[in-house]
Amino acid sequence: MSALEWFAHKPLGGGIFWIQERFYESGNRANIWLVRGSQRDVVIDAGLGLRSLPDYLRAAGLLAPAEGAGPRPLLAVATHVHFDHSGGLQHFEEVAVHSAEAAALLRGDNYEAVTWLSDREVARPPRPGWRARHFRVPPVRPTRLLQEGDVISLGDRQLTVMHMPGHSRGSICLHDKDRKILFSGDVVYDGSMIDWLPYSRVSDYVSSCQRLMELVDRGLVEKVLPGHFNIFGAERLYRLASNYISQAGVCHKVSTCAMRSIASIALRITNSRVTS
Repeated sequence: MSALEWFAHKPLGGGIFWIQERFYESGNRANIWLVRGSQRDVVIDAGLGLRSLPDYLRAAGLLAPAEGAGPRPLLAVATHVHFDHSGGLQHFEEVAVHSAEAAALLRGDNYEAVTWLSDREVARPPRPGWRARHFRVPPVRPTRLLQEGDVISLGDRQLTVMHMPGHSRGSICLHDKDRKILFSGDVVYDGSMIDWLPYSRVSDYVSSCQRLMELVDRGLVEKVLPGHFNIFGAERLYRLASNYISQAGVCHKVSTCAMRSIASIALRITNSRVTS
């Protein structure tokens, strides 16, 4: 299967494109965002990597240079290193990730990447003989380490890094302050927020949700482009964040601890089978 078959995209206007992996039919299917700038293009998250996303972008004409100019630099930014967001980073020359998860990406740590993929989630295999049990996030050397407050310049637009741990220790959002757009990764999306994976932490998640609510209170976000599911607005962002905080009591922390233990054991068993 070619990259052109594997992916599909939808233009949202303002130089932003929504890209998805057509045949990865799972709630884990991540949204991929292409943001075009006057001097640089940025891909936010990269999917599984079963086909080359840069090949798709070129074949679909999404990276066509301006007349008489060479192609703009292309940077892939991972909002975090979980497998559904980081598997495709291998196909990019320039890769950015938060420093807290850079080592995991460099060593191809599929425990921290929570790699968990089944054949039934892939409606059409990317190539003959492909099996989900062989899927791994390969080691990738980041070319840029991100920290809170860093600015990724695209020329005519700036994306500010917000370190928002909780879902994972290196989770980030990217904030386009001028356009009041938040690329939220898995920090928040319109669904159940997951805080029971390895390196998840409820107390960090509460603090991150408080920051999200502050963005809304200050009128700094009008549209959220999340890591999964559909786009939503500021009111829904505030409700999702405040609901998480209100539910993050003692009982929630105890159940989360139990879930994390189970998930950790399952991931270690799965990864040991793949590597053996």
